[in-house]
Amino acid sequence: MRRHAFVMQLKPGCEEEYKRRHDLIWPELKDELRKAGISDYTIYLDRKTYRLFAVQRLADDERTASLPDQPIMRRWWEYMKDLMETNPDDSPVVEPLEEMFHMD
Repeated sequence: MRRHAFVMQLKPGCEEEYKRRHDLIWPELKDELRKAGISDYTIYLDRKTYRLFAVQRLADDERTASLPDQPIMRRWWEYMKDLMETNPDDSPVVEPLEEMFHMD
């Protein structure tokens, strides 16, 4: 199991809607994320910059590279694209972060 962290950019004024949609995340999307090897997934918001900071635990045999091919993932991106910076395929713009320290 390894940790994976990244940042995304929320559009100003979309904080409450972003949270509302994630509070109601589709069960079939959660299932697909778990099948891809993602667990313990948390997203934080820096309200000063609207940066979203995400941390996931990935299984050793994770298959996250296949997620963009999943229809449920593409529908979620379409649903969320009005709230955040996205790529031409509607996926969120993601900037990976380098782990500098960890303590258990």
